[in-house]
Amino acid sequence: MKSQNTISTKNPYNKNKIQGCGIGLRIDHFDVIEEQKPDVPWFEALSDNYLLEDTLQRNYLYHIRNDYPITFHGVGMSIGSTEPLNMDYLKRLKKLKDEVQPAWISDHLCWTSAHGVVTHDLIPLPYTTDVAKHIVDRILQVQDFLGEQIVIENVSSYLQFKATDMTEWDFINEVTSHSDCKLLLDVNNIYVSAQNHKFDADEYLFAMPAERVAEIHLAGYEDKGTHLLDTHSRPVTEPVWDLFKKAVKHVGDVPVLIEWDNDIPPLERVLEESATARKYQQAVLSKESPNGH
Repeated sequence: MKSQNTISTKNPYNKNKIQGCGIGLRIDHFDVIEEQKPDVPWFEALSDNYLLEDTLQRNYLYHIRNDYPITFHGVGMSIGSTEPLNMDYLKRLKKLKDEVQPAWISDHLCWTSAHGVVTHDLIPLPYTTDVAKHIVDRILQVQDFLGEQIVIENVSSYLQFKATDMTEWDFINEVTSHSDCKLLLDVNNIYVSAQNHKFDADEYLFAMPAERVAEIHLAGYEDKGTHLLDTHSRPVTEPVWDLFKKAVKHVGDVPVLIEWDNDIPPLERVLEESATARKYQQAVLSKESPNGH
């Protein structure tokens, strides 16, 4: 593969039209994507993996970007931390954004670092008015620096803070409305948290601000007996498919993405999961259409 560090100005995908059901871009599939150019509407790149310049991974990203629309999804903003924003991280992200021109940049409504230590996990927040104000301020700073709206994802959780004084869905509405960011609605995460904390997944889902949803995530979890663990290592389960259909009815025709990060199967299997999501999405949308049956 020839070295490349620019996106072609003649690239038809520079318009960044994201639609249909995409999949996560994973290193396991780089070669087959390059060789076969599969029929994938778009890829979501884990932006943290491409922040270093002059690497083979970044070079692959440039090549794939010339054939497909791309979105960025990260875990490194630590938007919920009480420490100052990591400006070195944001500068690298902005440079990568300027070069690759993703349709949007997303991260998680959580914190991932404290006292200089990166947890490599998505730690949930106490849902309070003060925390919401803190998050809003940090999102506004990030959006101002990057020069665009960002997209924030709800996370799975296994424990809850005693300090919490509002529901997670009320907290999300508070944050998105006051920061004017977009929402990445992870349906699997809603289901996992609902089962772990014994709340109504439908109530959570239908409380989401549909007009702010830019993307839906789907993934598989593991049942540990005492709790569900969001591992992204399994196919989407039937209860999550059912919740997804309700999500489509609620938010309409927004882009959908299949996440498969562990025990990654061949690309063909991930594409089957993507095709299933699109089939369900189109079935719901056809019923909702004035011309549907």
